[in-house]
Amino acid sequence: MEWIVLAAIVAVGFYVITLYNRLVKLRQMAKEGWSGISVQLKRRADLIPNLMETVKGYMGHEKETLERVTELRAKAEAVGDEHPAERAKVESALTGALANVMAVAEDYPDLKASENFKELQEALEDTEDQIEMSRRYYNGAVRNLNTAVEQFPSNLVAGQFGFVSAEYFELENQADRAVPKVSFN
Repeated sequence: MEWIVLAAIVAVGFYVITLYNRLVKLRQMAKEGWSGISVQLKRRADLIPNLMETVKGYMGHEKETLERVTELRAKAEAVGDEHPAERAKVESALTGALANVMAVAEDYPDLKASENFKELQEALEDTEDQIEMSRRYYNGAVRNLNTAVEQFPSNLVAGQFGFVSAEYFELENQADRAVPKVSFN
């Protein structure tokens, strides 16, 4: 009888250790996913000043559009990495502002023909694709972590050791998903 109780205690202990290690792994995967997003957002932020300098010479009277991009870039950097949902909101607005710049650029044939602008546009498009892939990975890792934190019996271990749900990185406003509308009227 004593051996059965001891075996049950060891089995429960082993199970708790297994759940704990799984939660640690999932939390690390979410951190890794956020790191991937952060790297790509930094890459985009570094491209923006070069893009703005290239565009300024051609689009002098589009000052408001250019200022909006610069303002949102600074705001995104100020938010930082601590709150993915808030950062996603600002980054969505920045993506929309950049799309406006690209749409307005269509009206400037000399700008579109500029080799520097083409290279920056391609780099920005590649970065946007990388952000999307990183966001998918991160959100998948967050989903797995949140499921483990909330599911029974791992929620008992999660609560005991301070594991918490993570925030998704997603567009909150459905209007942000729409193609921006540019009007010169």
